[in-house]
Amino acid sequence: MSKNTVNELQADYFKAMGHPTRLQIIELLHEEAKCVCEIVPALGTDQPNVSRHLALLTKEGILSRRKEGLKVYYRVNDFRLYQLLDLSKEMLKMHWESRSKILA
Repeated sequence: MSKNTVNELQADYFKAMGHPTRLQIIELLHEEAKCVCEIVPALGTDQPNVSRHLALLTKEGILSRRKEGLKVYYRVNDFRLYQLLDLSKEMLKMHWESRSKILA
């Protein structure tokens, strides 16, 4: 696999998470798989919007889904994703602390 291909795949992966609603969905799925009927009210948005975000996260392999009767449950495929998100929060905190010192 060429370096450009790896970089493109990485970019697609990060783009898939590059929306606040998608990050909220990922956070909601931290403890356990949830059905769309639980995700929609937790986000306070409409079902078609949530479904679009879930489809994109699933397409990129971040989430997987399983159907039980009429309900569709989603879960995070690789829980190391939460380490990545925690690291990004630490980096943001350091960045903003550094900027606030410069601006003070």
